[in-house]
Amino acid sequence: MDGVDGWLAAIAASPWALWGMAALVFADAFLVVVPGEAAVTAFGALAVAHGTPPLVGVVAVAGAAAFAGDACCYLVGRAVGVERWAWMRGPRVAAALAWARARLERNAAVVLFTARFVPFARLAVNLAAGAARVHPGRYLGVAALAALAWAAYQAVIGAVVAAFVPGGPVVAVVVSIIVAVGIGVGIDLVLARRAKRRAAAG
Repeated sequence: MDGVDGWLAAIAASPWALWGMAALVFADAFLVVVPGEAAVTAFGALAVAHGTPPLVGVVAVAGAAAFAGDACCYLVGRAVGVERWAWMRGPRVAAALAWARARLERNAAVVLFTARFVPFARLAVNLAAGAARVHPGRYLGVAALAALAWAAYQAVIGAVVAAFVPGGPVVAVVVSIIVAVGIGVGIDLVLARRAKRRAAAG
């Protein structure tokens, strides 16, 4: 355990630590399998357990990377649409994009903000927003606010776990990631049930 603690301390103190986290968060905007959320949560825990990197820095860097990734997805949707590549025409992606377009027509700001917290929905909504030509000024403002809120949410989960769960940095990082993943799975299940109920009612 001491060896792992030392390894985590070295990562936390590295000048490249936040750059690595930023790369994961940016990639997470395009690829849902990239553990962007877990990285931010882990660094939030390290910020409290080791005092470095600073929690404010974790939130700021993660928020900037999330915003950059979402904005790039928006630009892709605006430039090429949502049907050009084969993966966009797959059943699951096509259904998600159709869902996103319908929601954006009703309440773009709310959908853009809340989608940032749901991995697969965030990709679909950002692509659809670009394809639907949501005004750049409106999109960028909401996307920036959502990215910062998401970064703070993920980092604070790790910070709270590190502050209250005994066992040192290793336990704090592991437990915080489990908690963050559990919350994400819970949100996905709730949204899936709501979608089924709406489909049945319709």
